[in-house]
Amino acid sequence: MTTTRLELAAPCCALGAPPVSPADAEAIAPMFKALGDPVRLRLVSLIAAQPEACVCDLVGAFPLSGPTISHHLKVLRAAGLVDCERRGTWVYYWVRPEALARLSSLLGRPISPA
Repeated sequence: MTTTRLELAAPCCALGAPPVSPADAEAIAPMFKALGDPVRLRLVSLIAAQPEACVCDLVGAFPLSGPTISHHLKVLRAAGLVDCERRGTWVYYWVRPEALARLSSLLGRPISPA
């Protein structure tokens, strides 16, 4: 089957901006993929609502086991959305502002600082 592309003399509507570059798309896609899971999206929103969040509080906010929450946090860390630090028994998480700024700029809406 052959597809033909119809060439228009002029665009039917003007685009506001060019698409994101291939390199930026490759860099940002893992972040959106990580946020595609509802639990991870909720985790990021919960962590972003404060300067940092203890994993003990995050586990209590969901009807999921600690290991499941830890897995979701690991995915968010691998995507570059959150970072963490161990303090004694607990691990504290915070959102990486540069990651949120990058996603926000791609979507064309500036984010307000937490």
